[in-house]
Amino acid sequence: MSEYLGSKEAKQEMLKTIIKDLHQGKDFDKVKADFQNLIKDIDATEIANMEQALIGEGMNPEEITKLCDVHAAVFRDALEQNEKPELIPGHPLYTLKHENEEINKILQESDLYFQDNQMEALKERLSFLRENLDKHYSKKENIIFPYLERHNITGPPSVMWSVDDEIRDLVKVVLTRLREGDAEAIKTAYETMKNKISEMIFKEENILSPMLLNTLTEEEWVEIKQQDEEFGVVFSKPHGDFWQPKAGAAKPISQQHSGDAMPVDTGFLTLKELNTILTNVPIDITFVDKDDTVKYFSQGRERIFVRTKSIIGRKVQNCHPPDNVHMVEKILSDFKSGKHSTAEFWLELGGKFIHIRYFALRDEQGTYLGTIEVSQDVTGIRALKGERRLLQYED
Repeated sequence: MSEYLGSKEAKQEMLKTIIKDLHQGKDFDKVKADFQNLIKDIDATEIANMEQALIGEGMNPEEITKLCDVHAAVFRDALEQNEKPELIPGHPLYTLKHENEEINKILQESDLYFQDNQMEALKERLSFLRENLDKHYSKKENIIFPYLERHNITGPPSVMWSVDDEIRDLVKVVLTRLREGDAEAIKTAYETMKNKISEMIFKEENILSPMLLNTLTEEEWVEIKQQDEEFGVVFSKPHGDFWQPKAGAAKPISQQHSGDAMPVDTGFLTLKELNTILTNVPIDITFVDKDDTVKYFSQGRERIFVRTKSIIGRKVQNCHPPDNVHMVEKILSDFKSGKHSTAEFWLELGGKFIHIRYFALRDEQGTYLGTIEVSQDVTGIRALKGERRLLQYED
């Protein structure tokens, strides 16, 4: 085996061989024994590179997902022996670890409720777990994974996201079994769920976290911390907040653009992109500024109410029938004073059900900037029943 350990490329090839053997049904213990010398020195980045390479060579990510726990089990001993990084309170990875500790606490409490046959208490704890576990995974998937993708690490996040979804479904199954009351079915579902969650905790702390520390820059951690704080508390707020990035380490994400793109709070858009978005959203938008002057309306494909370019620059009061003007004035007056910030109406028009809303726009200091009117034909939306998920998309 020693001849294979001389280069990173050779080691990667051998790691891929391990996984391919497992996927072809080779005995787990035999695979582990055959490659023991190679496995003992592995780190998280090498595992990520191996999965990425396999996907690049055509292996379906779903196939890797199916044996994800088996992969982790093969490498578990080596990963547990790797030196653990010191995490400072306030760092996003410290927060991730804290959330995993909270998950473990709930699982331990749930074990006691399960053993004592306290099914209502178990249901309550698992409902709390379901809500916060979903947030924990969502934060990982939507804040952390994009940064790995910037470094061309796409395979491991994809695999981990699929397992997250499996866990979400397993928690739902346990809650369903609890409602049905079948003791044997509850036990089977509960044990499956608990083991899967525990495996994910191991992967997050022994594969994902070291990989992130080896890959991301100080500037990227600044951005992640900002978004982590905006996302809000999951389970509970960890004690202490000592980690602080270097001053000026990163620009806000919305400022990281080039060319003719305009920075906005959550990204950057060219004027053409912005105009195209506003033209294609399935709602009618009209903007009236702080002086009651019509400044903009969207030109959707199927407008509900007639708008002509000649109304731009016109006082909004003059755009309504005389009998309605006093109500327009009252809404605007309430918006300006701060008494209200929304007004909502609906009506039936030509066989369609129309929903109309007005929103007061204010800046960060609360200063009134104007009002937008949003109108939408919700006839089809009101008629929807059941559910249709993304995976049910049809060609």
